[in-house]
Amino acid sequence: MSFFENAANLGHESVHQFYDPQTGLRAIVAIHSTALGPAAGGCRMWHYEDEAQAMRDALRLSRGMTYKNAMAGLPMGGGKAVILTDPERPPSDDLFRAFGRCVDSLGGRYITAEDVGVSVDNMRLIKEVTEFAAGVPHGEGSAGGDPSPWTADGVFLGIRAAVAHRLGSDSLDNLRVAVQGVGKVGYDLCRQLREAGASLVIADVNEQNLNRAQAEFGAQVADIDQILFEDVDVLAPCAMGAVLDAQSIPNIRATVIGGAANNQLATEDDGQRLFDRGILYAPDFVINGGGIISVSMEYMGGKTEAEVSAQIALIPERLSEIFVSSDKQQTPTNVVADSMAEAIVAAGPK
Repeated sequence: MSFFENAANLGHESVHQFYDPQTGLRAIVAIHSTALGPAAGGCRMWHYEDEAQAMRDALRLSRGMTYKNAMAGLPMGGGKAVILTDPERPPSDDLFRAFGRCVDSLGGRYITAEDVGVSVDNMRLIKEVTEFAAGVPHGEGSAGGDPSPWTADGVFLGIRAAVAHRLGSDSLDNLRVAVQGVGKVGYDLCRQLREAGASLVIADVNEQNLNRAQAEFGAQVADIDQILFEDVDVLAPCAMGAVLDAQSIPNIRATVIGGAANNQLATEDDGQRLFDRGILYAPDFVINGGGIISVSMEYMGGKTEAEVSAQIALIPERLSEIFVSSDKQQTPTNVVADSMAEAIVAAGPK
């Protein structure tokens, strides 16, 4: 499928490619929808095999942001940026400023923030040259800063809701949870799970992340290629997407899946595969909405951390509605969630 066919099939409004010869910046900004407001979504910096892979990622991620923002009740549309890294040329401060100017050139149609590979310090550089960015601290008690802890909060609450629905327990005590990826979000999720009494199995390509989580939480370490198939109650994918597919799903032993990774399903059909196996899947764009809630409230201004927390506390309610509808309709949870999000976007701003 060509780029234009792919963008059209996913319903994008526009896709922008940027190149800055002085810094080596190569970036894509995909604007999926501005029906509910400016397209909001993080900037991912990653080493892609080729430009086509980067474009596919940007298109899928931006569509997911439209659904995520709709289900979070935010006055934001969906967009995403990717920066293609060059192993021979580490990113400079000027590269992030150049990216900020690219965002600024879109005139507010896209609002950027942190995603994989981009830090708060990077966002400060971007913010120097554009107002259309969020994810930087704004003083004690105010909404803003690194969205990762807020994402972890939502995922933790979502796992509790999924466990209650499928396993009939309000407690995580003595449950086994496999966490794939223990970076910023995965680490904080592990902390909350351990405090709730769960035992952890973890895997990560970054040895430093792995050692820290193992030492602090007494976690069992699994091979990165086997973490999805551990004998656990809950599987939490918190690394990259597309890990749930026709090859992996038949070997998954968890009863519940809920994690922070975007686009966990490789294809829409994989939701049906999970449903057929009796595995309860918490749609990623619902359970991992905590970060964008923080980012959006920071961008809107005048919001507090307490307001962010109150909005994230609604994630379990949204998931429970999806789970109940899925049971009644005998329809995979991803299909139910997609339909709900599409209806919100079609209805337009409140």
